Amino acid sequence: MSQEILLLEDDDSLNHSVSLKLKKEGYTVYNAFTVEEALGFFQNKNLSLIICDISLPDGTGLDFCSRVRKESDILFLFLTALDREEDIMAGYRQGADDYITKPFSLPVLISKVNALLKRFPAEKPQTIVSGNITLYPNERRAAKDDTYLNLTAKEYSLLSFFMENPMRILSRNQLLESIWDIEGSFVDENTLSVNIRRLREKIEENPSAPVLLKNVRGLGYIWERKCTKR
Repeated sequence: MSQEILLLEDDDSLNHSVSLKLKKEGYTVYNAFTVEEALGFFQNKNLSLIICDISLPDGTGLDFCSRVRKESDILFLFLTALDREEDIMAGYRQGADDYITKPFSLPVLISKVNALLKRFPAEKPQTIVSGNITLYPNERRAAKDDTYLNLTAKEYSLLSFFMENPMRILSRNQLLESIWDIEGSFVDENTLSVNIRRLREKIEENPSAPVLLKNVRGLGYIWERKCTKR
């Protein structure tokens, strides 16, 4: 199975030429032209590498990289015309693994991509299992009784956080800061409760008397079943 690469570049011609070259090298390539499109691929594909421009129609590659780094250590390569030292340093500060400035040579780009993926090969698929619930971190998906659950991005993030920290009481602030990346006081007080209720409806047989995910009055929430990584 070929490794999967996301190419976020708003220049149609460049996107096409880089994509074509990568496909000839045997990679599976997903083409995005906006941050919004790229987020969709990031959340739904098992990517090995992201190649990203910085100046984009609906945001910046720096912000996108920062967003990715909050959830994943996937390889990240900037491909941009911004060639000042401060621009390059900003890219690395956001978590980039490499930085190539335009104009560039396609063979050089391919060499860097091959080298990165050889040094940091894609991890074998891993699952986290808790009873009849299975989490697939590399795919950002979850299943109940071997049937994939239709979870929103926030519901998946909550489920993942709980299953990565089983048998521990997690406070509302911990959850809000981890999932929403802000202090709880700046979020509507019902935000977390609503998302957890919806998650319970999808994973519990009886959401009103939860077995897996419970509220600990005055303290937070706890995933009350052991989780095994496989």
